[in-house]
Amino acid sequence: MSAPSEVTLKALSGKWIMNKTLSDDVDPLLQLQGVGWFLRKAIAYATITLNTAEYTESDPPHHTHIDISQTATGGISGTTEKRTLDWEMRPHKDGIFGEVKGKSRWVELENYKSETGKGDDFLKGGWLVEEGGKMVQSWVESVGGGWTAEQIWGFEKIDGARYHARHVVVKKGDEWKEARLVYDFQKKSDA
Repeated sequence: MSAPSEVTLKALSGKWIMNKTLSDDVDPLLQLQGVGWFLRKAIAYATITLNTAEYTESDPPHHTHIDISQTATGGISGTTEKRTLDWEMRPHKDGIFGEVKGKSRWVELENYKSETGKGDDFLKGGWLVEEGGKMVQSWVESVGGGWTAEQIWGFEKIDGARYHARHVVVKKGDEWKEARLVYDFQKKSDA
């Protein structure tokens, strides 16, 4: 289901389900990240649900937080991501990717350049310009896996409807893969 106009990157709290029809195949990215064949196939058939809570600190410097509880059908372990949009690196243990460290921030597309120099056009392209052109940028480094993943989050018009999407570029050595992830809005929730 498309996202209503009142659901924005600054009001993202709610339940989202990955739309496998509109999303690109994530198998090449997962393979580059070292995820085994069996788990990749399970992910391909699983329903991925994101329960998102977004809030802003009441005390200065008023950073935005986006906490995501991700679940999947088929017995795949879920994970909880706690993102603070301040571009500070934080460790995280992920049920699929293991030990990683990541950082997130607000970024303006007109000034954006990817961290790796790979996939700039893909990461920047296709977005609806909302909220002054600010998007969410996420950067993750595997601890010991040798890969990085960069994401830009926003909203896109797809087949005439507005959807929350993420453009993802995974890089390992000289090899890199990209995919667009599209999410169906289910319901709004309080942060």
